[in-house]
Amino acid sequence: MTEAPLFVAITGTTASGKTDLSLAFARRYEVEIVSMDSRQVYRGMDIGTDKVGPEGREAVPHHGLDLVDARERYSAGQFARDARRWIGEIRGRGRLPLLVGGTGFFLRAVLDPLFEQPSMDRERREGLRRWLADLDTERLAEWTRVLDPERADLAIEGGPHRMGRTIEVPLLTGRPLSWWHRHAPAEAPGVPGVVLRLDLPREETVERIDRRVGTMVERGLVEEVRGFLEAGYSEDDPGMTGTGYREIARYLRGACTLPEAMEEVRINTRRYARRQVTWFRHQLPEDAVSIDAQQSVSEQFDAALDALRAAGIVMENYLREGSAA
Repeated sequence: MTEAPLFVAITGTTASGKTDLSLAFARRYEVEIVSMDSRQVYRGMDIGTDKVGPEGREAVPHHGLDLVDARERYSAGQFARDARRWIGEIRGRGRLPLLVGGTGFFLRAVLDPLFEQPSMDRERREGLRRWLADLDTERLAEWTRVLDPERADLAIEGGPHRMGRTIEVPLLTGRPLSWWHRHAPAEAPGVPGVVLRLDLPREETVERIDRRVGTMVERGLVEEVRGFLEAGYSEDDPGMTGTGYREIARYLRGACTLPEAMEEVRINTRRYARRQVTWFRHQLPEDAVSIDAQQSVSEQFDAALDALRAAGIVMENYLREGSAA
């Protein structure tokens, strides 16, 4: 690593134990946590996103939670801009920034910032968005495949808003979004950091996901989704397209039973975890450190400390008052 690391990232697939490890750091060291989860940015979406609870937030300052309404978009580029600010502010307070979450695009946008947004005529863009709003999902997917086949699968999976973005960029700039990602200059320099990846065997990941879905329903996921629908939110709103929300919304519409909806949540979450594994394998920095997530949290913590010392981070500089060295 050519530059001194300015933050530590704890990432891994869903249900790999990232929150537990981050809170272990918070008990011993002066840290602040930046949520690196594209779903936890939505206000009121607590159970379905497995957002850290009040006890965890009281134990350590958290950033990146409850930033936007479920109807709003929050992109990786916006996260990177916010994260750069949070990292600077946290370090200014003499603490270590911990970026915690499994949204790989968010992490990549901090380490290797996204392209500078191309200029687009505002009136044409608003008119195009009104036209896109009248298209159903199938028609949006067709336009997405035609205009940016390289990005189509990712965009379609992300729902109407991501497909709309993938459609509007080529129509208004003459170049597909995938081209801009490769060729446009970055909007800011990358921020150097140490990346810790929690690795879990597929079988254990599946077991944890299945348990988590049941726990979420017990905690009130159905009531959480019902509250959003009764408040007038649509299943096409950015926050509502997340796994857990769209399936439970189908149940509440009478399209399936609750057990069927829960099984859909399990299946879709497993698929997401497999995509995370593939993304981490190809997109994380070569010096990312693998930690066995089957170990106890204390063993994970010790392995993480070894990796940080090797990277030149002096954890003793962040020792909490009253903690043992």
